[in-house]
Amino acid sequence: MPVPTILCIDDEALGLQIRKAVLERAGYNVLTAIDGPTGLSLFRGHPIDGVVLDYYMPEMDGGAVAEAMRRERPEVPIMLLSAYINLPTEVVTLADVTLLKGEGPLELLDKLRQMLGLTGGGSLGSVHGGAA
Repeated sequence: MPVPTILCIDDEALGLQIRKAVLERAGYNVLTAIDGPTGLSLFRGHPIDGVVLDYYMPEMDGGAVAEAMRRERPEVPIMLLSAYINLPTEVVTLADVTLLKGEGPLELLDKLRQMLGLTGGGSLGSVHGGAA
């Protein structure tokens, strides 16, 4: 199976860099975007296997980004990230998986692996050599 490509979109640069490092260390190809419009441009221009998307972003929030992605390529799974628990129901239904930003890298990898339909074996979805 080819290595999955994950698109991470978040306006918080540090969180974006950390998630990119965790995912690359687990064996994924990772593209990053610092805002919704840039993320949609990457989504349209590259074969993407899954999206890790922040909800609260200026200019274009994660709900608007997810809605555009669903219209264009509804088969691509979306993980919605938020620091807040009470997201609008209509936004949550656009995502395949939700993750609180405070959850650690192992939870991110586990939910991503489930979202992509990957099971056991191989390096994808595991962190090697301690915490990332």
